Amino acid sequence: MARPRTITDERLLNALGAVITSRGPGFTVADVAAEAGVSVGTVSQRFGSKHGLLVALSRAAVGQVRDQVRSAGNALEAILGVFGALDDASTAANNLGQLAIDLADPELRELHGEFFAAFEAELAPLARAVPGAPPHAARVLVSLANGAAIAWSVRPTGSLLDRLTEDITAVLKGWQGNG
Repeated sequence: MARPRTITDERLLNALGAVITSRGPGFTVADVAAEAGVSVGTVSQRFGSKHGLLVALSRAAVGQVRDQVRSAGNALEAILGVFGALDDASTAANNLGQLAIDLADPELRELHGEFFAAFEAELAPLARAVPGAPPHAARVLVSLANGAAIAWSVRPTGSLLDRLTEDITAVLKGWQGNG
């Protein structure tokens, strides 16, 4: 009989997220193992490689973004919830650096596409609730948030969440004024 797992995939993926946040794309499987307090063999046995870890993290992120947006009361709250963990310039830079590496890999790029499609799909009902919002409002808001996050990470003035609030509120008010 196989020994039950005492280290969950969730624990290992949380460790991966923490390592990407602190080290960026230069992280190693050993870094993830150390963060999780397990052996490199445990991580390698479960995920096979750094790529396997990134695939698993990307798959998990799709479900997480769905849950996060569904639990929000409005579009702005949903977007702030999704981007909240990036409200630090070095954290944002490290995560965006990893994203850039991921986009060069076809499998990871496809998984990121699934993430953004899920984000947009879950945001759509909240965006449609805004008077005057166009039919593609969710796509516009996701694009605005992504662009603002990138621009802010390059020139981090103030808080990312404040920047997102200001930019998204301006767009929402503009739609309401036309509604």
